[in-house]
Amino acid sequence: MSIHLGGPRGGGDYGGMEGAENEIVSEINTTPLVDIMLVLLIIFLITIPVATHSVQVNLPERMSHLTMVKQGNIVLAVNAEGQIYWNEQPLADVSVLSTKLAEIAALKPQPQIQIRGDINARYEFVGKVVEACQQAGITRVDFITQPPKPG
Repeated sequence: MSIHLGGPRGGGDYGGMEGAENEIVSEINTTPLVDIMLVLLIIFLITIPVATHSVQVNLPERMSHLTMVKQGNIVLAVNAEGQIYWNEQPLADVSVLSTKLAEIAALKPQPQIQIRGDINARYEFVGKVVEACQQAGITRVDFITQPPKPG
């Protein structure tokens, strides 16, 4: 077995190219590369919309309405230090809150529970109030916020 690296062979036959000089082609054939890129582009264009919207759900719209403090509603306030207030009366701890909430949960219909949390209160303090409401079986809990300032 032999390898021909160029140069004249015996008889001067250059594979049908009599007298042609052997030149090294220094250009890259980009046609196959362009073909592959176009196929990948088409695949991505088809699969991306399917991957991003595979599960159809109806998302709720933002509701913003004023909650009025009515007679019989219970307002739970949490100050920045974590002190809990039941209609402006301070409570000793979360266990007292849980006991009072259990009594309220037994009423039919349940009064509305409204939580007012200080902007500087840690989430932990407000979270304990929400957890106590959930464990007591309160079905409706609202958060009272300050309306945004105009302008």
